[in-house]
Amino acid sequence: MKISPEFLMIQEVSSAVIHEKDVEELLNKVLCILAQRMGMMRGTFTLLFGDTLAIEASHGIEARRQKLGQYRMGEGITGMVAENGKRCIVPDLRKDARFLNRTGSHTYPYQVAFICVPLIQHNKVIGTLSIDRQVESDSNLEQDAAVLEIVAGITGDAAARCIEIHEERAALLDENRRLRSQLCENPGHMVGTSREMQQVYTQLRQVAPSDATVLIRGASGTGKELLARAIVELSDRKGKPFVTLNCAALPEALVESELFGHERGAFTGAVTRRIGRVEAADGGTLFLDEIGDLTPQTQVKLLRFLQERTFSRVGSNQELHSNVRILAATSRNLEEMMAQNLFREDLYYRLNIFPIIMPALSSRKSDIILLAEHFIEKMNLRYAKKITRISPRAMNALMEYPWPGNVRELENCMERAVLTTQDECIRLHNLPPSLQPEPDISQQNANATGSLSSLLAHYEREILVKALERHRGNISAAGRELGVSPRMMNYKIRKFSLDVNNRVQ
Repeated sequence: MKISPEFLMIQEVSSAVIHEKDVEELLNKVLCILAQRMGMMRGTFTLLFGDTLAIEASHGIEARRQKLGQYRMGEGITGMVAENGKRCIVPDLRKDARFLNRTGSHTYPYQVAFICVPLIQHNKVIGTLSIDRQVESDSNLEQDAAVLEIVAGITGDAAARCIEIHEERAALLDENRRLRSQLCENPGHMVGTSREMQQVYTQLRQVAPSDATVLIRGASGTGKELLARAIVELSDRKGKPFVTLNCAALPEALVESELFGHERGAFTGAVTRRIGRVEAADGGTLFLDEIGDLTPQTQVKLLRFLQERTFSRVGSNQELHSNVRILAATSRNLEEMMAQNLFREDLYYRLNIFPIIMPALSSRKSDIILLAEHFIEKMNLRYAKKITRISPRAMNALMEYPWPGNVRELENCMERAVLTTQDECIRLHNLPPSLQPEPDISQQNANATGSLSSLLAHYEREILVKALERHRGNISAAGRELGVSPRMMNYKIRKFSLDVNNRVQ
């Protein structure tokens, strides 16, 4: 019995589907089989990505032109077949205005038919398979379309897998871009690339999308409020009220009123009703700075609010509700305060759900120059300056200084430097006196006048002071450095009226 060419072609396509594991390569192989067995001149697999049909595999079309083959649903013959899920036969491409020829490859001087069939997966159109075929006297286009529908059914799973692969790649690229963005762009307006700050950024991104209470800890000037604002920027409450209250900046009698509001006549001077910060922040975020300075009485009321999200204005018994997220900050040691009964333990645990510690500037020295340059740019805009660099000596001074005032002190320092700089460079003498190198003791004594014994005594005293400073008042350590016994060190300290903290008595 003679086997038909169509049957052999379908058998060959089925074999390719079984043995070819690379689904993208499989589609190209199927088109090659159609070209060899069916007399196809050009052909395409067009797949649906989102709401756009794009050529995934082609035969007889240049790669650079393949990218032009994109259609919306219902657009052209390809879009029409994808939209209605029915095959379409165009006997002569030259005479059908519906054929768009987006790639510019389907131009013929003779009669060529275009056959397009849908690719269907789970009763859903996921693309099309189309071919160009020269029309001859014995051509049977209906039979060709039926065979093409069989091929489309065999390759439907491979086409669906191609779409999945593209979606997976797109998801990986999006995730890669997101991760790169997180690594390269600091949240909010925070500056710093040190390991300590990267840990802060990680914690920030973890807690920001939630409504969890955050307790921000760190010394004064480390940027606790900036961190609070960054949390809001990455939260669902962005664009909603962000209300701050510095608990240490108000008299004790006014803190409760500022927090919860008061009614008219609640106390002397309360001539009108006033809503508090909790009420003003409804729907948004309330940032309580220096939470450790709250009075015990206010701590009790804040605890109740954190538990129930209800409160009463001063002078009123009416229960009010506020949907507000609490961010708190403190530079105090709350654990020590609890041990001294100055801070409520239950309030501490309510606030300490997600603690974040802002590092001191001295522990993130790699960020000092980066921060300095950031503040220079900021001050350039403020004071219409054009400062572009910091001299090496000034950089050294910035790096060696301990920065007890942290980032706030650095910002003030750079503002002063920008104001005093006359050209485009900040130099050592533009920095505050606290950052200037200490004068040479030996040179001071060389220029001093007086008797030899008084000069020697002055010189000896300065050596002792510097040694004690270097060792933070540790007499034994300073003595070992100078090669002086503890007994002699104590004698010298008494002689020059020094204490272990290097202060003159």
